Amino acid sequence: MAAGSDTGLTRDPLSGGSIGVSIRNATRRYGAFTALDDVSLDVAPGEFLSLLGPSGSGKTTLLGILGGFTVPSSGSVHFGETDVTFVPPHKRGIGVVFQNYALFPHLSVAENVAFPLRARREPKATWGRRVAEALAMVELTGYEDRAISQLSGGQRQRVALARAIVFRPRLILMDEPLSALDKQLRESMQIELRRLHRQLEATIIYVTHDQREALTMSDRIAILRGGRLAQVDTPERLHDRPASAFVASFIGESTLVPVTRSGFDSVALGPATLSSARPLPEGAALLLALQTEKLLVAGDTAPEGYNRLTGRVTDIVYQGESLKVFLALDGGPEISLRQPAHHAGRSAIPPVGAPLTALIHPQDTIIVPAEPA
Repeated sequence: MAAGSDTGLTRDPLSGGSIGVSIRNATRRYGAFTALDDVSLDVAPGEFLSLLGPSGSGKTTLLGILGGFTVPSSGSVHFGETDVTFVPPHKRGIGVVFQNYALFPHLSVAENVAFPLRARREPKATWGRRVAEALAMVELTGYEDRAISQLSGGQRQRVALARAIVFRPRLILMDEPLSALDKQLRESMQIELRRLHRQLEATIIYVTHDQREALTMSDRIAILRGGRLAQVDTPERLHDRPASAFVASFIGESTLVPVTRSGFDSVALGPATLSSARPLPEGAALLLALQTEKLLVAGDTAPEGYNRLTGRVTDIVYQGESLKVFLALDGGPEISLRQPAHHAGRSAIPPVGAPLTALIHPQDTIIVPAEPA
């Protein structure tokens, strides 16, 4: 549901624009339990930022503080230069899309979308035009008189989006709005949300536990763990340059393998020496993050400059568009790699029990510090 009032944060619904958000040392405690622990984060105007993390990491608590549904135990929230820490949700001028959509079943599509305009006491003469514009943006023109019960899950999600954007808020908060959709529809809606974000030019803060969803849509991703920020970065840098073993294991599909330092930019894994394109992190305990999609099957003419890992195939699992190949390394653990499931990809994989050499480029050889026990 959307809200807005007389705090100085609201504006002409059709004026466009966005707002920066700053969370400063936000902490939220529930008795002895700390759900959010001294989090500071700046979101640029017009940015699409995803809050990503496992269950209990603090992402929903942080979104609640941003929306005014949760008051921090300490710290502050600023929209632009305005401190909104204790401003209630209906006075923050924000749009919110909830996980369950929170649509009114007794109202039509148009009436649901118009609800924020009624709550904001906008002139009734403008409702029809603004509702039509919002529905057009989510490609639901012609659905104005439909009952909510007549809509599919994807259409209900679009109605919830239209309701959140009908007054063109500068900030939109989304709490796992695609989680109830099937895989194909969810992926389609991810692309639609990217398009909608560009069209609205609003700041969007999006909560999800789905890393692929966050990687697809976001300008930046904030990964939370145990109520704290683990890393905030672009999708590419999070995937290719994780700052910790936790981030490396959470983003992408990685096997973390203990290795020993053998040089400024190289490590040893059993009999193999692997070079990295970046200096190794400090500390004696290091892990190699082997991402399944970065490993290649060596052919008859392997390219120069790649690191080589040899072993024997222990299993091959068909997963539709790809094959997941398990490889027991010589003198090391079992790892996995992915190979396209087309004819050429299948032909490159030897049978179970046969030797196989996997290649990985130094640019894709990711070394992270091992976390303390």
